[in-house]
Order: sequence, then C-alpha cells, then structure tokens
Amino acid sequence: MFGCGESEPVYQFSGVFTYYNLDDKLAEPFGIDVHDGHVYYSDGHAGEIVVIQPGDGVADRITGFDTPSGIVVRNDGAVLVADTGANTIRMIADDRRLFFDFAGKNNERGFANGDSRSARFNGPTGLALADDGRLFVADTYNDRIRVIENGKVRTLAGGAKGFADGSGSAAMFDTPLGIAVWQGDKLLVADSGNRRIRVVESDGTVWTLAGNGGGELRDGFPAFASMVSPTAVAVDERGVIFIADGNAIRAIGLRAIPFLETIAGGRRGSADGTPNLARFNRPSGLAFLGTTLLIADSDNGVIRSLHGLKPGTATSGIETPESRPFTAAEFRDQAEGRWPYDPPNKVREIAGTLGEIRGEIKDQNSQAWFHNGLDIPGAFGETATFIRDEKVLDPNAVSNFGTLRELLRMPTIGYVHINLGRDTSNNIYTDPRFQFFSDSQGKLAGVRIARGERFKAGEKIGTLNAMNHVHLIAGRPGAELNALDALILPGVSDSIAPVIEDVALYDQNWTPLETKDSVGRITVSGRSRIVVRAYDRKDGNAERRRLAPYKIGYAFGKEGQLPNRPEAWSISFEKMPQHDAVNFAYAVGSRSGATGVTLFNYIATNRVGGNTVSEGFLDVSGNDAGSYVLRAFAADKFGNITSKDIQIEVIK
Repeated sequence: MFGCGESEPVYQFSGVFTYYNLDDKLAEPFGIDVHDGHVYYSDGHAGEIVVIQPGDGVADRITGFDTPSGIVVRNDGAVLVADTGANTIRMIADDRRLFFDFAGKNNERGFANGDSRSARFNGPTGLALADDGRLFVADTYNDRIRVIENGKVRTLAGGAKGFADGSGSAAMFDTPLGIAVWQGDKLLVADSGNRRIRVVESDGTVWTLAGNGGGELRDGFPAFASMVSPTAVAVDERGVIFIADGNAIRAIGLRAIPFLETIAGGRRGSADGTPNLARFNRPSGLAFLGTTLLIADSDNGVIRSLHGLKPGTATSGIETPESRPFTAAEFRDQAEGRWPYDPPNKVREIAGTLGEIRGEIKDQNSQAWFHNGLDIPGAFGETATFIRDEKVLDPNAVSNFGTLRELLRMPTIGYVHINLGRDTSNNIYTDPRFQFFSDSQGKLAGVRIARGERFKAGEKIGTLNAMNHVHLIAGRPGAELNALDALILPGVSDSIAPVIEDVALYDQNWTPLETKDSVGRITVSGRSRIVVRAYDRKDGNAERRRLAPYKIGYAFGKEGQLPNRPEAWSISFEKMPQHDAVNFAYAVGSRSGATGVTLFNYIATNRVGGNTVSEGFLDVSGNDAGSYVLRAFAADKFGNITSKDIQIEVIK
C-alpha cells in the first residue's frame, strides 16, 4: 500500500540545499509546482506567481494577485492559483495573457456551492489536480474540501470546524491546507489544526492516515505518531508521501511497513547541510523536480531542495545572492515608529527586552528561556493597536487563544498578551477579519484571522489581558531583532548607564575562585570563567524595572593598559539568540519573571549572539605570573557603557 519494498533501491537523502533565494527580504514563497522543466511558485507577500527556468533564474513574473497560495499547472500549461486573500480560484492561460477568476467572486468571502461564478470560498489555500481534470480545493476557513468539475463547485467533505472521520458533511476538518491526489482517486489533506494527515475517498468518506493529534514531532506507526502542524503534502511516482510539518520534512512509505518518519529538519532556523542538521522556517509547499524534492521555505524566503530521492541524483540550484535577514536599520526603514496604544506618540515604560532570561536557572539542566520581544506596560483592558501596515501570511497566525499568551504573528511584528478582537469580557468586535467560532455548548472557543487579511497601523487589535502589557516582537519569525534597535519608538531614551553589581570567577568545574593574596587580589591559574551580574534601566522607568543590558564583555591585561570597551563583545542581544543558548548566556542564580527578584548573571567568557553559541574561558596559562586587571563591561543600546575592575594575581 505504501511502496518501497525491500527489493527496491533504498532512498538516499544526501542533503538539503538552497535552490533559489528570493531577492525581496519580505518575500514569502508558499505554493510550488513544476511543469515542462519550469518551477512555478507563489509569493504571498508580493502577490505574484514567479516562473523559474532551472539553471537560468526568473523567466517570468505574473502579477495581479492578492495573496496567492497553492498552485497547480495543467498539462496544457494553464496555471490555477488559490488566491487566498481574494477568496477566489484564479486561472492564467498558457500564454500568460488571459487572467480570470476560475471560481468564486473576487474579495467576497462566504460559502456556497453551485456554478463556479456563484460559488463562494473562505480563504482557499491548497489545490490538487486529478488526471481527469477535476480541481480539488482546500477551502481552509470553511473547513471543507471542495471540488470543481464541469464549471460547478460542490463540497466533497467537511462541514463544521472540528475533528471527525465520516462521510461528507459528517466529517470535520480544522484549517486544512495542502492537498494532493493519492493512489489515483484519493485525496490527502494536511489538516493543520488537527495535526493529522487525512484521506478523502472519491465518495467523500474521510479517514485519518497519520497523526494522533499531539503537538510534538514524534515518529512512529502513522496512527501513533504525532505531528506539529502539517501544511503541505506531496506524493512521488512510487507512492511515497512527503509532508511539510512544522519545521520538518517527513515521509510515509520509505520502509516496507507504514511508518511516519522525519527525514530533514525539525527545528526552526535557516541552514543547509545533511538532512538531520538542516533547518527550515514554516515550509509551506512541496513539489518534485525530477527526483529532487523542492520545498517552499516560507519564512526564510527561499526555495530549498532535498537531494537524492534515488541513489546518486541531485539537482543544481540557481545561482542567486545569499539570503540575509533584515538588519535593524533596514527594518526601521519599513515604517514610521509608534507605540501600540493611543495616542501613538505617548512615551511608555519598557518592562522587558530581548534576550532577558525567563524562568530560573537553578542548575545547568534548568529549563529557562530567552525573552524574544519588548514588553510595553499598559492598563488591564486598554486597547492595543497595530504599529505597522501588514497582511497576515501564516495561515495559523493566531495561537494560544484564551490564555495569557494569546498571540497574533504578522510577517514582521508579533503581538502577545492581547484578547484578540474583543474586550476583556469576551465581547467581540464587529470586525469580520476576526473569525470567531464557538464550541458545542455555544461558548467562545477561538478566533482565526485568515491568510491575506490586511491591517493598518493604528487599527484596533484587541485589549490587554491580565498581563497588563503588550509583548511586541520585531522581525520576521526566526530572525527576531532587538526591538529597541529595530523600531523607532517616539520619545524613547536611555541616559542611565547599566549597573554592574558583581563580577565573580570560577574554575572550569564551576568552583568559585575566592582565594586572595595578601593585598586582596583573586589568584588565578589556567582557565577560568567570568560571571558578570548586571542590569540596565531606561529613562522614565520605575526603579524596580530591571532590563537586560544590550551587550556584555570583558578585557584582561596590565594596569593602565586596558581599553575603554572590549575588542569584541562576548554576549550580544542585537538579535534573538538560539533558543538552546540560554545556559551559555546565563549562570546559575539567574532569574526573571512577572514576580520576584530579577537577577541577570552573564557568563562573559562564553560567546552568545544570533547564531553564535560557544563555550569560552579566560586562559592565563600564557601570561607571566604577576598582577593583572580584569575589566568587565556592560552596555545598553543607547551607547552607555559601564565597567568594573577586579584585581587579579596570576600564579604558576
């Protein structure tokens, strides 16, 4: 049933490579297909379909879309596009001159079957084309699978939002995205909200192929394995199923028995290399170019390739400039600065910055994490507003509904701790962009904001929950920047230098170095670790609001020969560090949260910043015995630098 018997060649995945870099730093490749040697992909940000000639680069750009998603190319060369933001299925003739609505009405959301012109969709995302010409549509926010044939649209399966196997309208989906034809007359559905791969038979019967509804990445037999959020599915010529799930590429059918396994990626990031070390960032589309799997890596703005679906095969990429994330200066230029409240120019306090520890490190196995945004206090129930004009691109942009961490992630800004689209009593706004749904008892259960919805700076996003602040994330997902640097917030200033409370030394095994000579110098030999306890304050902040410094560093040398700043900063919070670097940046005793004392103990001898994570030491083995000075530094974003000297005696 699933292919790949023991007598057949074993698949070999030689590596993940960048096939094509999109030249716009806001670009979002989503759907992808291959026809007649050309690669077609949709760019949800730019609203265009791009055609690539392998080896040469861009051959054509077809503009005029709102937020295109899934695409398929017919044998006659016509291109069919799910234009999610316009709620239509659109068609481009093979000469690319004729462009028209194939089904649905432009910019009219709803649900209706019938003639293709009178049919209505709600954010259609996935498309699949059968050999007999039928076009299947994942009508995402109607939670249905539709089919278009002979100029008519009908519902094949699905009804209310939820999870249920069954037939026709008795079956239930939750935000279905990518779809693919399987075994000739069946349809595979990436049921993202239910975290499952579903099968729709030709008569509309729905059953679950893989996933148990769990939210983690766990391999196993399909019924017992778990998925993060499947977004795309594709089937190769041998019947092997490939799935884009969260930030991983997974497969069913590589073995003689059915098994769901992760074949590349798994953690968010941007990295080529061997499949287990590769990193993706919301992959949303899959297609085959020969025996190479092409991957639309949406939030990285690139098309990746998984090479070697058969022994010895590979597909060369197209030579393009290296993809680089926004710098803080480039990000600032995208929009004028404003605070996420009214009036937008009124200066607010800052209660937390990027890179601060959250949780507590009691030992080296403690599960603490980095704060990834800027906390801006407000009053409970106060209205929060958008700070930039943006449209939603992630089909599942809302998460954590009804919790204190309710989140809306836009392409460049994230908003957390907000009752989205409603007040603190759960009274909902009359804004149709917020699509609310209820449970079986009629209780408000969630909200979705469709891919393609647009918001302008200053429009209401919702009200503050009991956390009493907006947690503002700056930067594209996976490439977060320090918002104090990346945003120009009106009136913000910081003339207060950071405070260094203490500088301590430890040996390699974390034993404190406390032995002092006759004049009070700490005696050091070999390698040691430096821990700097420091914090910062912003102008206008209450004294209790301790913020993380922007950078930490140190210098070591003879008295009178030390610089006023380090040659290189060892810990930097210009960009979001890797999530697993928190125990490299912070030493035992560090803690921060909504309550309690804030303590930032930085391991200044380690290197942490962006993608850099490494352990380091102060090594005095090459120094002559005698008196030295260790100078610790802490700097804020606004150029204030503090230093503290510790007298050291090197012994042999």
